[in-house]
Amino acid sequence: MTRNGEVSFWWRQVGVAPARAPLPGDLDVDVCIVGAGYTGLWTAYYLKTLQPDLRIAVVEQRFAGFGASGRNGGWLVNSVTGGRGQYVKTHGRDAAIAQQVAMNDTVDEVIRVADAEGIDADIRKGGELVVARNAAQWARTRADARAEQTWPHTDVELWDAAGLGERLQIAGALGGAWHPHGARIHPAKLVRGLAETVEGLGVTIYEDTRVDAIEPGRAVTDRGTVRADAVIRATEGFTADLAGEHRTWLPMNSSMIVTDPLPASFWQAVGWADAATLGDAAHVYMYAQRTADDRIAFGGRGVPYRYGSRVDTDGRTQQRTIASLTALLRDFFPAAADVPIAHAWSGVLGVPRDWSPSVRFDPASGLGSAGGYVGTGVATTNLAGRTLADLVLRRDTDLVRLPWVGHRARRWEVEPLRWLATHGLYTAYGIADRIEARGGERTSWIAHAANVVAGR
Repeated sequence: MTRNGEVSFWWRQVGVAPARAPLPGDLDVDVCIVGAGYTGLWTAYYLKTLQPDLRIAVVEQRFAGFGASGRNGGWLVNSVTGGRGQYVKTHGRDAAIAQQVAMNDTVDEVIRVADAEGIDADIRKGGELVVARNAAQWARTRADARAEQTWPHTDVELWDAAGLGERLQIAGALGGAWHPHGARIHPAKLVRGLAETVEGLGVTIYEDTRVDAIEPGRAVTDRGTVRADAVIRATEGFTADLAGEHRTWLPMNSSMIVTDPLPASFWQAVGWADAATLGDAAHVYMYAQRTADDRIAFGGRGVPYRYGSRVDTDGRTQQRTIASLTALLRDFFPAAADVPIAHAWSGVLGVPRDWSPSVRFDPASGLGSAGGYVGTGVATTNLAGRTLADLVLRRDTDLVRLPWVGHRARRWEVEPLRWLATHGLYTAYGIADRIEARGGERTSWIAHAANVVAGR
């Protein structure tokens, strides 16, 4: 029997920590951070290590790691969300390269901190692999790899079918692109360890406390008002629930399944010994990892968006999504056809209108924010936390000069346009994938049109 929801498999596997106390009433601190996911916890960590006497409160509606930080696919990778090209246009090529270098370094920084703080998050640095399973995907993968190789510090290798097969056996794969700047993690172990680490540094996390509004100098909650010189919004996919933020980021849904542990005979046949994170070149793409206990965790889009920017409560996902992800997993790995699916779950991620994340802090108002990671937040949240810490403390560093600092995207359209556009786009991408699966090396014009409409 497949478990459904219960936040995520990751949390069921490790167990949610005993509930922390809610906010006891009005409170005065130096910094208030709204949201106890990766962004909020990394920000607290670097603030406290840079200035240990700071009074920091982290306020969380449910529990630390309840959102995407405890539900994601476990990809710690160097992706520059939205692409480097946007920064070439606004800040020049050198700034775009600096953003890429910072993301490369961030992968290693997360690994360094986890090791230094004794956080066992099943981290395995095996790089990131994107595979192509039809001619159009393979043509796109080759073109993308060649484009990446014109940039320094991307370190992309292109593998043909034989080269890929030496490392990982995937049914129908024509080749793939790999780079070394990626690692597999256990999401809940990382966020739980990070929460315990910041508490050990003297940061207080208040759970079961809903923030209704963020204003200069204060966060207004259902249990009292937190007054602070700096108030940081770190709410990612749940941002739409805050007053005045309903159209700031779209809460996009993503779903996952995980198998029971697979036998040694499966891994001997399939490979995947380096535990590289795995994605594909489809428009409605998948993402996967080989877990530390030899399962396959496999994700993709189910219902992409709920009307009115509604977000889920416990990660429950639709049966048709479970069925489609299961079918795709078994199509990739036919030898796993008889292995039961142990758990399915969903979560939301924050998507800005231009698909580009941002870090912002206004010294005059004391208001800051970071997010809009579009599903690449496991590493990016660490860079955001370090950058926010420098901005709040007025430190003149290379991080505060990165081109994503201060970025602002326009707001999403009102309903029903938001719902119609999002569902229409993912329908178009699905049609494009089906057309490409029938043959031909050219990317479907439907996908090109959808990209233009999406602003990608």
